[in-house]
Amino acid sequence: MSLWIPVTLAAAGFQTVRFMLQKSLATVRLSPAGATFARFAYSAPLVLLGLAAYLAASGRGLPPLPAAFWAFVVIGGTAQILATVCVVALFKQRNFAVGITFKKTEVIQTAIVGLLVLGEGVSAGGLGAILVGLAAVLLLSKPPEGSGRWWSHLTNRASQLGLGSGVLFAVSAVSYRGASLQLGDLEPAFRAGVTLAAVVTFQMLSMGLWLAWRDRAELAAVWATRRTAVFVGLTSLCGSFCWFWAFTLQNAAYVKALGQVELVLSLLASLLFFRERVSAREIGGMALLGLSILLLVLTI
Repeated sequence: MSLWIPVTLAAAGFQTVRFMLQKSLATVRLSPAGATFARFAYSAPLVLLGLAAYLAASGRGLPPLPAAFWAFVVIGGTAQILATVCVVALFKQRNFAVGITFKKTEVIQTAIVGLLVLGEGVSAGGLGAILVGLAAVLLLSKPPEGSGRWWSHLTNRASQLGLGSGVLFAVSAVSYRGASLQLGDLEPAFRAGVTLAAVVTFQMLSMGLWLAWRDRAELAAVWATRRTAVFVGLTSLCGSFCWFWAFTLQNAAYVKALGQVELVLSLLASLLFFRERVSAREIGGMALLGLSILLLVLTI
């Protein structure tokens, strides 16, 4: 079995737990921006400490970090911040499993962004998978209480947040792979650690400054929820490292496609932990989206 497969499966598991914690924080105490910042604020120190410990133990230094590396870091980090805010806000609109499914449109879009940015294209068969995924999104875009023609529901807030997060997560995934590729032929785990440290430091500083300027009360709320938020940081650290490691090993579209296992995990979380109801239409939409990802894996 290729190493990127178990690494990606681990990333999906950690990410599901993190989103469950962020949903709880956003529902009870924090705004979407605050729940997003909690992830970076409590994971960045751990990432930097881990990288520093590794460098000290191995006697290595940081590799050269060219301008292109930092450009990918800033673009990817900013896109991920905005995407995470969209997802946390989406949790207030729809249930957990459907929220994650909307987010997972990133898998289809990652293939497109990867082609445009890194030249990592998809086959003609990939277009068929994209069309199947589009059908799934149209099915999921209609809320349970909605009525009217199907296209009228593409403009509702849940659809906008979900689809928007998918685009932004696709940009971040491809940017992170682009950043890691700028580090040359270093071993993948080391490249992943350096890239992750740069990204989360940028995210912590940029979001911290923004909240200090616009909403200082939210900074205090993030500290007040530290007993839960620290676990957001821990799961974020583990999940992000696995994602970054997988991106250094394999095309981002393949990684995100395999990460669709998160659909099953999020459905279980929705039913078992949040006691939410999932309609037959929503299950059908998730199954159809899962089929599109399977087709993508087979044809990409």
